[in-house]
Amino acid sequence: MAYRPTWQGHLRLSLVTCPVALYTATNSGGDVHFNLINPDTNNRIKMVTTDPDTGPIERSKLVKGYEVSKGEYILMTDEEIKSVKLESTKTIDIERFVPAEDIDRIYWDNPYYLAPDGKLAQEAFAVIRASMERSGQIALGRVVMSTRERLLALEPRGKGILAYTLRSDAEVRKESEIFDAISDKDPDPQMIAIAQKIIEQQEGPFDPSQFVDRYEEALKALIAAKQKGHKVTKVEEPEDTNVVDLMAALRASLGGKDAKAPTKAAAKKPAAKAKAAATKTRKAS
Repeated sequence: MAYRPTWQGHLRLSLVTCPVALYTATNSGGDVHFNLINPDTNNRIKMVTTDPDTGPIERSKLVKGYEVSKGEYILMTDEEIKSVKLESTKTIDIERFVPAEDIDRIYWDNPYYLAPDGKLAQEAFAVIRASMERSGQIALGRVVMSTRERLLALEPRGKGILAYTLRSDAEVRKESEIFDAISDKDPDPQMIAIAQKIIEQQEGPFDPSQFVDRYEEALKALIAAKQKGHKVTKVEEPEDTNVVDLMAALRASLGGKDAKAPTKAAAKKPAAKAKAAATKTRKAS
């Protein structure tokens, strides 16, 4: 299968340059895609571009507009946008090498495969890839994709290079905005010890092939059932299991998956029994 590159240009390390192509490393999520349908006609709805004053208009006649104030736009044609030429529109210029651990995981964005573009590019590409591999560090460069200049993190993978777009600092929220409201109180050391044993029970290797999108599988089953004419019934909601005794819940978890922790409902039962017993005793006396 021939894959279409997302971007084509050159990779440059100092004075060494070679043609390269950038390919998306992931598939679009999920096999189940829905369309909007008119249930009265069973026709698929078409989205029509419409001007509120003149009515429908062909997409080919549209241009992009940047809003400078309410209802006021600066109009830009595709040719005008393409006239903004940065070196990174056609060249990934390796600017720096950094240790992988220096890049916080929150900045990693989308993965791509970078490969030589054509037979003549292979020798120079191999030299750059091998030198990167021996450095043991992440190479940083820039690329313009979808009208945005993105920082790229490059690392050798197999015979090619894995490229990750990195989020800018402006795109990442400060963790203090969310985490400052969390209590500073230290948790119970005994509870931590039990929780660590639970973690040890669940340790194992990472195997992405074992992960199945259960929601999508359920959707496929639902679609198949409706296709056969079966009636779809509402699924019962799970009961609220608001745990009252955290220590008991941890110990029950350590005992096995089937063990149940006491909930509010369960906690009320012993109290109700004790009250009934006391009432019976008073009546007998």
